[in-house]
Amino acid sequence: MGMIYIMLIVSLIVALFFLISFFWATKTGQFDDDYTPSVRILFEDEINQESNQKTNGGTEV
Repeated sequence: MGMIYIMLIVSLIVALFFLISFFWATKTGQFDDDYTPSVRILFEDEINQESNQKTNGGTEV
């Protein structure tokens, strides 16, 4: 019976940790922009193109 109490206390502590983490993430703006990450993959990064030209000796592949 004592093990059930220990498991209950530990699970409540873990749940409280995740609840506090969630509130911290929403307060700091982690969930503000949910559109940009889904379309970011559609556009090429210019930095990657410049680094590819440097590694390929400036030639287009």
